[in-house]
Amino acid sequence: MRHLRRIICVLGVALGAIILSLGPAQASTDFGNAPNGAHYANGSGEPTCTLLGLTVTCTGTQIAGVGNTNATISLSVTSTFSGVCHNPGTNSKVVEPFSRSETTTTTSRITSTKNGRLVVPEQSATGTSTSQFLADFSCPNPNWTPEVTGTAIGFSYTLTFAGFSAPAISISG
Repeated sequence: MRHLRRIICVLGVALGAIILSLGPAQASTDFGNAPNGAHYANGSGEPTCTLLGLTVTCTGTQIAGVGNTNATISLSVTSTFSGVCHNPGTNSKVVEPFSRSETTTTTSRITSTKNGRLVVPEQSATGTSTSQFLADFSCPNPNWTPEVTGTAIGFSYTLTFAGFSAPAISISG
């Protein structure tokens, strides 16, 4: 029975990861948070982000009309783990549930090029795996054993121009 329950949990986590990787990202561009005249260069458009496994990759783009204004890109991937701690006895009782999140963030500063163009490169970041999480996690009692029963991956991508407090591009998923 316990073995069947573990198989069902593993299949549930795998299915959840697939569903999360297929879900649409929410994107918005607001050039009101950019230098006057900023626009996507011909042939460029809003970046798109995809989640494959634990890795989020966002496409590059080009923004024209930014003058000498630089920008900062931030891509954060948050892995959220839920599970239980087991008391190791003949019944392996669940003694304490847990939910923890770990975030990996990459940040890049982009300098505008000649003619007021900002060339935004592709960005990529990888979340924390279950095995990495369990290597650093311990239950409140050292005799208890942790078991991850669910995992969720989320991300946030922003491009913010220097001198502006809000991002011109935001994508989350």
